[in-house]
Amino acid sequence: MSFEITDILLEEIKVHVNNEQDATLLELFEDMHHADVAEILDEVNWDEAVYLVRLLDSETTSEALMELDEDVRERLLDSLTPKEIAEEVEEMDTDDAVDAIANLDEEIQEAVIEQIEDEEHKADIRELLQYDEDSAGGLMAKELIKVKETWTVAGCVREMRRQAEEVTRVHSIYVISKENVLLGRLSLKDLLTTSDTKTKIAEIYIPKVDSVHVDDDGEDVAKVMQKYDLEAIPVVDDENKLLGRITIDDIVDFIRDEAKEDYQLAAGITQEVEADDSIIQLTRARLPWLFLGLIGGVGAATIMGGFEDILKEYALLFFYTPLIAAMAGNVGVQSSAIIVQGLANDDVKGSISNRLLKEMLLAALNGLILGIVLFGFTAVWYGDFKAAMAISISLFVVIIMAGIIGTFIPLFLDKRGIDPAIATGPFITTSNDIFGILIYFWIAKLILF
Repeated sequence: MSFEITDILLEEIKVHVNNEQDATLLELFEDMHHADVAEILDEVNWDEAVYLVRLLDSETTSEALMELDEDVRERLLDSLTPKEIAEEVEEMDTDDAVDAIANLDEEIQEAVIEQIEDEEHKADIRELLQYDEDSAGGLMAKELIKVKETWTVAGCVREMRRQAEEVTRVHSIYVISKENVLLGRLSLKDLLTTSDTKTKIAEIYIPKVDSVHVDDDGEDVAKVMQKYDLEAIPVVDDENKLLGRITIDDIVDFIRDEAKEDYQLAAGITQEVEADDSIIQLTRARLPWLFLGLIGGVGAATIMGGFEDILKEYALLFFYTPLIAAMAGNVGVQSSAIIVQGLANDDVKGSISNRLLKEMLLAALNGLILGIVLFGFTAVWYGDFKAAMAISISLFVVIIMAGIIGTFIPLFLDKRGIDPAIATGPFITTSNDIFGILIYFWIAKLILF
């Protein structure tokens, strides 16, 4: 049965903290999983969370801190002294350590690093901080098992035991040259089943190994690991020297953050925010796209003003305006969402023209079906066959146009190195609203006048 954090337990912890009953708290948290500790830190108030982090051993709290939301973790660390933060960081793998202190003020960050006693750990953290956080270098950790091709099986096992003390989880064993050039990987099975302990690693290692360059984008790393179903992948430099490794949990976190960012972009939020952020932060993130929507609305109203004569004679057209705008926006978002998803999964192949032709034919089929349904309803309900024809043909053309725009824009943005997720939100909706209204009244005027 999984451990359950109840209101009673939380209240008990609060009482012990307020009464500074440290011994009782230590007993209560003994052998508790770090994920449960993180949940408790998230549930208690701020002062209580800081008290617990300072009380519990860093081996426990360091892992718990990495389970917390980034903003919560950053705020907690801001409440600690550089020495206290350093104690937490020393217990973390290098990639987690960098994630923990990356957003701290530079002065505090440097003070924390100076407090780290392990010189190798300190140097590794400094190195990783130099890389872009969304690159392979920013995702990798320095902790890994590597053996030299010149070692014997017996010497290799001894060295692996020593290295394993610093590695939380052994995913792969990498084989390197004397110059630290990545040569391949070593199968643990081959190592254990080799009867002659004097056999050189060069004779039993597997020379083929997938790797990524330190400057590769995180999305490219994720695609490689997904394609080859890898739990870990080594990171190399221009000279193919082994720098570190990226594990599947790092990639899962990266994909989750990217999905969150894309979702917010699709909703018209221009910067990453949380529900608990200040009103000012939330306003800054939302206002740009809302302003675009306002401009789009004014543009649509202006277009309608240009067709005032036809609206006076055929008031029915006015009542169908929201339907035309909504269908244009919906079709555009559907088309762009499929393309953006395909680009993210690397499933979009072939030329843009072929993709546009396919989407145009699909939109034409959908538009034809919906147009026929709308014609039947309008003709029967209002008894105006000519107006029904104009509205239905307009809907058909608008749907085709929206499908083309929804397909072209994300493909165009992707070719220009811009995140195509922008195209799945208000950008597509607003542009399709404007073009949809223009096409609607233009076709209606051709047919009715």
